[in-house]
Amino acid sequence: MSGGVDSSATAALLLEQGYEVVGITLKLWPQDCVSRAEDKCCGPQAVSDARAVCHKLGIPYYLIDEAEQFQRKVIQYFADEYKAGRTPNPCVMCNQNLKFGRLIDRADQLGAEFIATGHFARLERKNGRILLKRGRDLKKDQSYFLFSLRQDQLARALFPLGDRTKGDTRELARHCQLKTADKEESMEICFVPDNDYGKFLEQAKLATRHRGDIVDKQGRVLGQHDGIEFYTIGQRRGLGISSAQPLYVIDLDAANNRVVVGKEADLACGEFTVDRCNWIPFDTPPPSLEVTTKIRYNHPGTPATVTPLDGGRARVRLHAAQRAVTPGQAAVFYHDDLVVGGGWILR
Repeated sequence: MSGGVDSSATAALLLEQGYEVVGITLKLWPQDCVSRAEDKCCGPQAVSDARAVCHKLGIPYYLIDEAEQFQRKVIQYFADEYKAGRTPNPCVMCNQNLKFGRLIDRADQLGAEFIATGHFARLERKNGRILLKRGRDLKKDQSYFLFSLRQDQLARALFPLGDRTKGDTRELARHCQLKTADKEESMEICFVPDNDYGKFLEQAKLATRHRGDIVDKQGRVLGQHDGIEFYTIGQRRGLGISSAQPLYVIDLDAANNRVVVGKEADLACGEFTVDRCNWIPFDTPPPSLEVTTKIRYNHPGTPATVTPLDGGRARVRLHAAQRAVTPGQAAVFYHDDLVVGGGWILR
């Protein structure tokens, strides 16, 4: 329970359905957390709200300290990816390692059969497998962030909001007189204040500014940067160089500490490789798949042919080139509403 309306409504809905429910908030922040936003899931107000909801519903509530694991599996990963010239996706890693990793261990200790969250996604049991599908409310669908869950993790999961809209969810919370019913939701990374990840990395002493060259595709030096960690693919503003035409970050060369810039057309990409693939409907994928691929969470999706390779990799050929395919982000494959699988975009 994050202290938001979605997890609050989830608890209420499960009670209506006859489940015995226990509310748990994972304490993911260290005592010296640089994020002091009260309404974040790493803030004291969130804990207070979650506890109040559980009290209203008459269910037990536990605050479980997983700060060490969160620091190691999510925050350190977040920093390491930026240092390597990649753009991380901490929400996927948190779901994989904390919410459906460590929390399953805690559920076993409590004798709980399932882990329920407020994700807008659906599960279907078919032919001995657990299938992951988009949430009915496509504007709020969060199946992208769950693509890496294994069958044993999905078997323990419940997503009660999967068939509901955000409006339905708030109405349910209002009906139950939960204090989170009209609480504003945050679209930012939970541990990054003001969505300023560079400031977070510096304040948390996870990255320091260090000079390097900004170069064009031919390797000509156009200016200086303060660290590749503070740039992302597709970035245009804040480059500190003048040019007759707009320049964009098209590559981050960690090995040589260089930011590579080019024209907007240079951001177009039609083919790339992903690794650490997870296939949900099958153990062994077919030789080729025709799918819709999302290259980031807010991407609408585009038709693609995916060819699985050895070593957990796959080749993705987009039928139409897309802008700013970003190393470190997840490419998630869909067939209609079904999540076929996905992998991590390589440089």
